[in-house]
Amino acid sequence: MPRLKIDVDYLAGQLKALLAIDSPTGYTDTIVRYVTEELERLGLEPVLTRRGAIRAIWRGARRRGARAIVTHVDTLGAQVKRVKENGRLELVPIGHWSARFAEGARVTIYTEKGSFRGSILPLKASGHAFNEGVDEQPVGWDHVELRPDALAFSRSETIALGIDVGDYVAIDPQPEFLDNGFIVSRHLDDKAGVASALAALQALRREEAETPVDTHWLFTISEEVGVGAAAIVTPEIASMVTIDNGTTAPGQNSSEFGVTIAMADQSGPFDYHTTRKLVDLCREEDIRFQKDIFRHYRSDSASALEAGHDIRTALIAFGVDASHGYERIHMHALRSVAELVTAYVTSPLEIERDVEEISAIEGFTEQPTQAAKQPTRPRSLPEPP
Repeated sequence: MPRLKIDVDYLAGQLKALLAIDSPTGYTDTIVRYVTEELERLGLEPVLTRRGAIRAIWRGARRRGARAIVTHVDTLGAQVKRVKENGRLELVPIGHWSARFAEGARVTIYTEKGSFRGSILPLKASGHAFNEGVDEQPVGWDHVELRPDALAFSRSETIALGIDVGDYVAIDPQPEFLDNGFIVSRHLDDKAGVASALAALQALRREEAETPVDTHWLFTISEEVGVGAAAIVTPEIASMVTIDNGTTAPGQNSSEFGVTIAMADQSGPFDYHTTRKLVDLCREEDIRFQKDIFRHYRSDSASALEAGHDIRTALIAFGVDASHGYERIHMHALRSVAELVTAYVTSPLEIERDVEEISAIEGFTEQPTQAAKQPTRPRSLPEPP
C-alpha cells in the first residue's frame, strides 16, 4: 500500500491539545490519560506500564517479527532544589537544556497543595537596578531563580504556601501556529512526534489498512532523562522506528521540510537495513527526505538497545530550529513523517528470519561489498590530445 493521505487539520489539532498539557518528565499522568483516550477513540486497546508508558497494538497478519513506532510524551522542565531566604526558588533542570532559554519563561509550579504561577528570572533582572551587570552576569542554572506569583517574600512564607524542594516546574510552551505552516513553541520535542504518530494511525484507521505484522505504537514517559523505551519493548518486536526531532543548525543536514533520516547519533549507527528501507520508501513514495548524523543527541532507540533489547532501530525526524529552546518546525515535515510511517508499517517484511530471536545463518542479511561503478575518466578533465 502506498503512503496514505494525512489529515493535517487533525495533526495540528492534536499538537495543540498536547502542548496545552504540562508534562515534564516525572509529571506525565495527565498527558498519559489524554493519549490513552485518543488511542481508544481510534479503535485501539492501549495498556500501560506501572509508571505510565503506553503500548497500543495495531494487529497485522502476524504477531511475531512485529514493528514498533515510538515517541515520547515527556518534556523538559525543572524541579525546586531550594527555597531561598528571599522566598524565591533555586532550580535544577529536568533533561538537558540551557538556562539561557529558561530566563524569562512563564511557568507553573506543581505542589502537594495545588499549583502556582511564576517566572524564571536571572538573579540580576532589572537594568534600572544593575545597569550593565544585567548583561555581564554568567549564564547557568546557578544564575537564575523562580519568582512565584504569590504573597511569599521569605523562605517561611513560601514554604507555608506548600512550595517545597522537589516540586515540579512546567515551562509554558507559548505556541504559535502560523498560516505559512511554521509552528513555533517550546516542547515540540517530542509532542510534534506524538501528533505525527496519531495522525498516521488515524490515516490507517480511515483507510482500513492492512499490515504484514503487528505494529506496536509506543509512547514513553522519560526519554528526556535517558530512560525512554528501556522497559516497554516486548519480545515480539523485531524493529523499532523512533520519531523525534532533528537539529537544523550549522553543520547539520536536517531540514524543517521533509523527513530527516538519522544515520547515527551519539550512541552509534542505526540499523543499516531498517534505515535503508526507510530511504527506499521515501524515494518510491516521493517523500522529500535528507540524511543526517547527530553527535550530541540520543533517543528512545538508544535506551532500548542499552536495556538489552536485540532489535533493529532507526530514527526519523522532523527538523527543529533551536532544539531544546524556543523551537520552530514546519507542518510539511510533520506531514512527511506521518506519511513515511504509513508507508513503512504497511510495507512487506523483507527479513523473514527476524520473526525469530535466534536462528541459523540461513537467510541472514547481506550488505553490499562490491566496488561501485565509476566513470573511466573524470568529466571535468578535457579529452586527451
